[in-house]
Amino acid sequence: MTDFASSIAELSAVRAQSPDRIRKLLDSRTRRQLLPADGKLMIVAADHPARGALGVGGRSDTMADRQELLERLVAALARPGVDGLLATADIAEDLLLLGALEGKVVFASMNRGGLAGSAFEIDDRMTAYDVPGTIESGFNGAKMLTRIDLDDPATVSTLRACAQAVTELNRAGLVALVEPFMSSRVGGRVVNDLSPDAVIKSIHIAQGLGASSAYTWLKLPVVEDMERVMRATTLPTLLLGGDPSGHPDETYGRWQAALALPAVRGLVVGRTLLFPDDDDVASAVDTAVSLVH
Repeated sequence: MTDFASSIAELSAVRAQSPDRIRKLLDSRTRRQLLPADGKLMIVAADHPARGALGVGGRSDTMADRQELLERLVAALARPGVDGLLATADIAEDLLLLGALEGKVVFASMNRGGLAGSAFEIDDRMTAYDVPGTIESGFNGAKMLTRIDLDDPATVSTLRACAQAVTELNRAGLVALVEPFMSSRVGGRVVNDLSPDAVIKSIHIAQGLGASSAYTWLKLPVVEDMERVMRATTLPTLLLGGDPSGHPDETYGRWQAALALPAVRGLVVGRTLLFPDDDDVASAVDTAVSLVH
């Protein structure tokens, strides 16, 4: 019998008394191939907290309660058609202990060092998973945020670190999921340029990273003129959900239109589905799944 934690309340005791259980569960976890029969992926994201980004929809502390976040993640991952998770080790291993990662695709989140609102935000170092940790965990790949600020010299360090990770992941035969943005500081805050031309420019920079692109995928925002944007790449692409804004039906409509484009392989969504306006996680996830699959 697999030795999962019986509840979220038990996690702290397991971590204190039997931390080796995580390694054992990683080794015994039921895994699956990356793509299902329809070639599309529905991934739930939960790596924002590690950057100190806890807010959703204007409230700054929405994701501060770890027990509530885990409850919502377990509910989301249990919905039919949800393929997997993108997360840092703390969250991924809590969900592993709860049995929520059985038969799921898992992407490790790598660079969380560019803390939200910090003076060093663009110097986005690999403070979470590394490539050996992704391999040892038996995960399908790893994601790196790649923000490009042409006025910030720290950008080149981030690009170099991401390029090295892309190379190592490709050599290991694991997906290197690159999430690029052209960024700049506006009023002291790092802001991503979501104009089509800026997204296209970021794509060309990101897809040239590394010594191979065989296993490189992109993670891109849904912006205006997505058909023109997606003509910038041949790489498989997952669409990111972002912080929820506007009416949910408008958001779903934009996703649906973008998902019809040839290179788009699915969605990676976190806050929009985990903290929907009506607080119905299952319904929000089911709607997203219906668009993907």
